Amino acid sequence: MTPVVPDRRGVSDAPVWRRLQPVVTFVLVVLSIGIPLWLVLVTAAKSRGEALTPDLSLPTEWHLLENLGQVWGDGEVLRASLGSLLVVVPSVIGVLLFGSMAAWILARRATRLNAVLYALAISGIVLPPAVVTVVLLLRQLGLAGSAVGMIGVYMGIYMSTVIFFVTGFVRTIPTSLEEAAQLDGASPMRVFWLVVLPLLRPVLATATILVCLYVWNDVFYAFFVIGGRLDTLPLNLFRVASAGLYLNNWHLIFAYVILMSLPLVVVFAVAQRKIISGITSGAVK
Repeated sequence: MTPVVPDRRGVSDAPVWRRLQPVVTFVLVVLSIGIPLWLVLVTAAKSRGEALTPDLSLPTEWHLLENLGQVWGDGEVLRASLGSLLVVVPSVIGVLLFGSMAAWILARRATRLNAVLYALAISGIVLPPAVVTVVLLLRQLGLAGSAVGMIGVYMGIYMSTVIFFVTGFVRTIPTSLEEAAQLDGASPMRVFWLVVLPLLRPVLATATILVCLYVWNDVFYAFFVIGGRLDTLPLNLFRVASAGLYLNNWHLIFAYVILMSLPLVVVFAVAQRKIISGITSGAVK
């Protein structure tokens, strides 16, 4: 009787693939993230003549600080930053507050109606908003071209993202904590503020970064709602890049991009652990 020899091809191939996974991941990260970042950095450090055709080569002389200083003064970055903060801060606070409240109710009351409401709430993630309808509605309300109207638009657009993340996270919180607070005489609002909201810090940190990233870099919706009436960083970059000041001055345009990105990079670096914790605890569960 001929003995059966087991097929070891899968056994021998598996360790090789596992050893190659970190290498492949590193190469993909470098190609997708590292190369664009390097292009922005070296172009922002070049002179105007060298930056006419952006490439990955190093500048003959580094003018990064000089270009950043010129952009800060001539590009009115400080005024545009204040405009961005005027829109971003209320939008983020509002969408986190109302989104977390809605997510708490949807997670705790398991009814068919709430299931339908939850499906409708998160449908905004994949369904794009009707820009023309939104602008017309803001005109009817007298909010077109105002910061209040822009804040309302951002809250409506990104409410779905907050509800999606927070609802999954709330379901992991034991209900006994809320019941104990209710037995002590706490009202539903006090239960939310004193018990639920402090436990939502990891997932709210994740939602904060995502919403800030979208709102801080948005130029499409801002152009239609507040274009020409309030300067934000993306709108200001679009304006100066289209004008004679930055026309074909790629070194200044990329220097502006660096200045515009620095606040988000700092915030992400500080809160990266809570961001990862929020993603794994909220969206997955």
